[in-house]
Amino acid sequence: MRSLLQAAPEGARPRLPPPSPPPLSALAGSLSSRLPGPLWWLVVMESEWERLTLAFSRTSMFPFFDIAHYLVSVMAMKRQPGAAAEARKNPFSSWFTAMLHCFGGGILSCVLLGEPVLRFLANNTNILLASAIWYIIFFCPYDLVSQGYSFLPVEVLAAGMKEVTRTWKIVGGVTHADSYYKNGWIVMIAIGWARGAGGSIVTNFERLVKGDWKPEADKWMKMSYAAKVTLLGSIIFTFQHTKHLAISRHNLMFLYTMFIVTTKITMMLTETPTVSFAPFEDMLSRMLFGWQQQFSPSGKKSETKSSFNGTGSSTSKPTADASDKMKKKHAKKTE
Repeated sequence: MRSLLQAAPEGARPRLPPPSPPPLSALAGSLSSRLPGPLWWLVVMESEWERLTLAFSRTSMFPFFDIAHYLVSVMAMKRQPGAAAEARKNPFSSWFTAMLHCFGGGILSCVLLGEPVLRFLANNTNILLASAIWYIIFFCPYDLVSQGYSFLPVEVLAAGMKEVTRTWKIVGGVTHADSYYKNGWIVMIAIGWARGAGGSIVTNFERLVKGDWKPEADKWMKMSYAAKVTLLGSIIFTFQHTKHLAISRHNLMFLYTMFIVTTKITMMLTETPTVSFAPFEDMLSRMLFGWQQQFSPSGKKSETKSSFNGTGSSTSKPTADASDKMKKKHAKKTE
């Protein structure tokens, strides 16, 4: 057979399939014969971990994770005061607001990069999917979809799947910004942050256009938990993308996603509105901005002295007034 293959011309030779890689069991057997027990288990676990994280990073967000994102976003919109009545009175305005809730991060990133703002309308499949979810949430008979979503396991599952999409948006924003500005890490952080948590800013602008925005209702400078955790993720993925963080992207995606999903589910089960980053923020502010207060006790002493002087002067005034009143009363009695 070999002689026939060798004698045959090169074009007439049959193409044999490439050899398949050895199975994991055979590889593990060869490793077990060469390595000691602990090292062999370490190599096997590391290979399994790489397979898990790599498969996770290649997971498609369409359709199930996108459905969860649209469901959570539109339900958050419906729970606002007057949203249901507005949907029946002005359906187009309600639909447009729902699209801003669903695609606000992409719209904001397009604005920052100078791209067409209406580019999100080009994806007909996602627009139709988000529109269908908006319709069944607001106009389903007997409000069955909202009642089913209020069931805690369903709400927890949808919120966890939405947090998974946050990781993909941050990574997509960082990669997309790098295609415009090579190694512009500030731009990468900004676009990743906008993709992951820009929906709240876009919806506030929508309220401003409609005339429903109130300055005391929205605290622009006070960052929410979602904005903080998205900013943290954008910084981490930017450092990884610019090779300043020695970790593979799929491993970082898996670890960051597990962190935000676990945190979100814990917040929902314990009924806490947010997770406080106060200890970390306080430590960081002391390291960056509070070193003068720590090493300047003279300022504190002067403040305490002035406070004592102020309290003394303030307390001396009522005593002087009281003495004047006593003198007047004594003068009247003598008269």
